Amino acid sequence: MNSVPTPFQQGEAFVETIVAIATPPGNGGVGVIRISGAELLRFVPALIQKTTLPPRVAVYSPFFDAQGQIIDSGIALFFPAPHSYTGEDVIEIQAHGGAVILDMLVKRVLALGARLARAGEFTERAFLNNKLDLAQAEAVADLINSSTEQSARSAQKSMQGVFSAKIHALVEELTQLRIYVEAAIDFVDEDIDFLNDGVIEQRLRDLIQRLAVIQATAQQGQLLRDGMTLVLAGKPNAGKSSLLNVLAGHDAAIVADVAGTTRDVLRERIQLDGMPLHIIDTAGLHDAQDVVEREGIRRARVEMAKADKILLLIDARELEDDTQALIATLPPNVEIIRIYNKIDLIGRTPSIETTQYGICCYVSIKQQQGLELLTTHLKESMGFNAAVEDVFIARRRHLEALNTASACVLQALSQLTCSAAGELVAEDLRQAQQALAEITGEFTSDDLLGRIFSSFCIGK
Repeated sequence: MNSVPTPFQQGEAFVETIVAIATPPGNGGVGVIRISGAELLRFVPALIQKTTLPPRVAVYSPFFDAQGQIIDSGIALFFPAPHSYTGEDVIEIQAHGGAVILDMLVKRVLALGARLARAGEFTERAFLNNKLDLAQAEAVADLINSSTEQSARSAQKSMQGVFSAKIHALVEELTQLRIYVEAAIDFVDEDIDFLNDGVIEQRLRDLIQRLAVIQATAQQGQLLRDGMTLVLAGKPNAGKSSLLNVLAGHDAAIVADVAGTTRDVLRERIQLDGMPLHIIDTAGLHDAQDVVEREGIRRARVEMAKADKILLLIDARELEDDTQALIATLPPNVEIIRIYNKIDLIGRTPSIETTQYGICCYVSIKQQQGLELLTTHLKESMGFNAAVEDVFIARRRHLEALNTASACVLQALSQLTCSAAGELVAEDLRQAQQALAEITGEFTSDDLLGRIFSSFCIGK
């Protein structure tokens, strides 16, 4: 078997043919093997005993081993370059989905001279062959990994180039602005003062507004992709597992009157009006003597430190001093929402309030009182709006690039209005342009490309 190389450099010719199973591991009715590369057509006579394959026609055929014995029978589809997923010649083999059968077919293709594809290498080749840009390539993985219907639809929009088109339009506007500014610098001795005629200033202000709109939409897309991680914390028997079960909509955790039923970390993924939520139930916080409980509490603290928010379950009958002592042990840099549970035992009405301690929500999980107040607050606090239309999927790096570009354009406007320093304005615009170009991959380091594509599944 050939060794696996390092990621390709941009512009490098692809001389190796790659192969991988494109369907998930395990047994199934149909399994797909994808082969891509300039040399794959020479494999055809040995693999299916045909001299040619017609483009884009499903050909039923046996698949043969080196001794001419039939491994399996199925369908072969040939997609000639450049009109294929990778931009190269591609053959997809559809065989029976047994793991052994697919492994035998892959070994046969390897013996003919191909090598195993790296994770994401088919999409990497598509990117480097200009079949799609980097934002579209990332959307392929996001579509595969989408956890809600809305996130899948948003990923599809990004795959179709909705996000990329907006970025390209911004880059083009920055290019035109740079040309205008450079002209002003070059013709500084002329009678016309391009820098102070108001045109550049107005275009910069318009660009800032356009960036703000795209930033807001990208923020929604990032929430759809990554969701929010909530850790349920509190003393034993405070209602953490009960809240997990209510939010999950099924009995994900054991609930009993006996304290300490949760000793390990429990994870549930749910959606709240289209927004993914990663809910983590943890062991009750107390001075445990049992070694297993102590380990559970240690793991709870690790999860709390990584959370977006901590939902601290508190028995509504508990003294405030005890609650404050518990909060003092929690991570100081993670937002804590206090959930006072069991209000039915003290006759309190459900409510959510902003107090000196932050957000406090008064509920009865057992009686299903006040929970809608909590879920509404969670959506509002993350800025998620399910009603926003045309949301494309976005990643954290996209938001960072948009923020950088916005800051650079704001700086350019400041340089223009305060000092009319053309060279500084031009440099700020150049940096904004480069930040946006990193989203689509026009200016992207090979190290970043390697990290992005290595996160894909094998066969994609």
